[in-house]
Amino acid sequence: MWTMSDTRLDDSTAARLLSTAVENVQRDYPAHWSHVVAGDADLVPQRVLHPIFAGSFDWHSCVHQTWLAVRLLRVRPGVEGAAQARRVLESLITVGNAEVEAAFFDGPSGGFWERPYGWAWLLVLDAELRAWDPPLAAALRPLSAVLRDRYLAEVTGARLPVRTGTHGNTAFATGLVLDAARAVGDGELASACAEAALRWHREDVGYGGFEPDAADFLSPALTEADLMRRVLPADGFTAWFEAFLPHLDDSRWKVLREPVPVDDPGDPHGSHLVGLALSRAWQWRAVADALPPGHRYADLAHTAAEAHRETGLRLVSGHGYYAEHWLGTFAAYLDLGAFTGR
Repeated sequence: MWTMSDTRLDDSTAARLLSTAVENVQRDYPAHWSHVVAGDADLVPQRVLHPIFAGSFDWHSCVHQTWLAVRLLRVRPGVEGAAQARRVLESLITVGNAEVEAAFFDGPSGGFWERPYGWAWLLVLDAELRAWDPPLAAALRPLSAVLRDRYLAEVTGARLPVRTGTHGNTAFATGLVLDAARAVGDGELASACAEAALRWHREDVGYGGFEPDAADFLSPALTEADLMRRVLPADGFTAWFEAFLPHLDDSRWKVLREPVPVDDPGDPHGSHLVGLALSRAWQWRAVADALPPGHRYADLAHTAAEAHRETGLRLVSGHGYYAEHWLGTFAAYLDLGAFTGR
C-alpha cells in the first residue's frame, strides 16, 4: 500500500522504494537482453559488458532505478537503508566500470542501443549525482560524457520525432535531457533539445491519435505537450495547446482524461498501463500549471492529474518483478521530481 504524507511519499514508503531499487540494481536475473549478436564470442553475461547497469531486468531500468536510489538518498538522507544503499552505489559506480560501459557505447552498437530512453535516464542520473555526490558523478563521467555527445548528435540530426507510447518516444527522452542539461548548465545540449522540440512539434495541430495501446506507459499527446511547455513561453504554450487539442473536453478524449483500467498489473503490459497512469499524472499536472489561471482546461487537467495519480500509486507495489523492477521510479518522479533539493 502506498501511503502519503502532505502529498509526498512518507518515510516507510521511501524506505521500501529504496530497498527495492537497491535489490534490483544488484539482481542479474531474470534479464531482458536486446543486443545484436554477431557470434558466439558475443554471448557473454550482461555484467561483463555493463558492470554498472546489468541488474533490474534491463539496462534502462537499472539506470533509472539507480537514479531512484540517488534521488531518495539526496532528499531523504536519513531514510532507512541509506548506508547500505550508498555502499552498493559506490561499489557499482567506479571509474573502471564506467570505462567499460563507455567503451561499449563508443563502439558500433553504442550508436543505437538504448536510444533514446536509456540515454536520457543516464543523463538524468548524471545530473542528480552532480548535485548530490560530485565524486560519484566524476566516476560516472567516462560513460555520461559519451552519452551526452551521442544524444547531442542524435537530437541535432533527427528530422522527425518518434511518437510511440513506449521507450522510443523522442519527446519524453528529450524533455528529460533538456531538464538535465539545464540543471548542469549545459547550454549547448539544452539548446539542441529545445530546437528539436520546436522542429518536431511546433506545427502540430488537431491531434488525432488513438490512445492508449496495450503496451503504452506514455501518452504520446501528453508527452508532447509536456515537452512543449518546457520550450515555449507561457502565452505561446497556451496557444499551441489549444490548437493541438482544441476539443479536449469532448467525449472523444475521455480516454485521455480518465485512467485506463489495469486488468493485470503484474503482466508486463499491465505494468506499463500502471506507468501510463503515473506519467499521465505528472504530465496533466504540468499542463495545468502551464496554463493561465482560469483557463477552460485548467480544472480539467488538475482533475485528470489527481485521478491518474490515485490509480497509479495504488498499483505500484505488490505485483511481482515485472512491475517492481521499474515502477518505483515513475512513482518517485511523480512526487519528488528530479534535481531540486526538496
